[in-house]
Amino acid sequence: MSDNSSLIDTIFDTLSPVHPDGHKFIAIGAAVALVFFLLYPPIGWIAAGVTAWIIYFFRDPARVTPLRPGLVISSADGKISSVERVIPPAELGMGPEERVRISTFLSVFDVHINRAPVAGRIVRSLYVPGAFLNAALDKASEENERRMLVIETAAHGEVGVVQIAGLVARRIVTFLDTGDAVGVGQRFGLIRFGSRVDVYLPPGKIALVSVGQRAVAGETVFADLLSTEPEREALRG
Repeated sequence: MSDNSSLIDTIFDTLSPVHPDGHKFIAIGAAVALVFFLLYPPIGWIAAGVTAWIIYFFRDPARVTPLRPGLVISSADGKISSVERVIPPAELGMGPEERVRISTFLSVFDVHINRAPVAGRIVRSLYVPGAFLNAALDKASEENERRMLVIETAAHGEVGVVQIAGLVARRIVTFLDTGDAVGVGQRFGLIRFGSRVDVYLPPGKIALVSVGQRAVAGETVFADLLSTEPEREALRG
């Protein structure tokens, strides 16, 4: 194999496919760029740059998901903004018992495809209209526009996952609905342009991640429902 072929293969290996939901936005951006290139090229270059960012935003990279029973996997790329014990929102229908909630904040530079934290069946799916506060705020879980899913696992009860809109995010997309089966790491939705995703563990289960840690959807292990390991602590350097 030639060096040129190896370089080309390496470049293509680093490129991520674009999710179909982004195609219409890319087409609009490209059309606007083309018009401005014909009318006023300096603006055309700006529009081309915006189009390139849209392509980057809607990237949908492949992920390697751990498949051992009992693992709860991150649903979103981004920084873990909180890990705390809370009573789930009443809309989730998960009862009044406290559960660990792991919140992941997505910036406009993170991959925005959301993946199922566990395998099972979706027993509840609910859209809740609301505000567009900063998704990093704790009250965003109760006041912002959001889409709630509850997944019933085969052996460990229910796990909740909530897509939350933010200051910039104005559109939540969910690919699955009540009654659908879902595999761990399977794509189930996306949030356009910055957001947050909350994962609610079964009662009595602890998180294996810490605030400030970077999470990768479909790969980072949030919890091990079969483990008796104590809750982890983190030291920021």
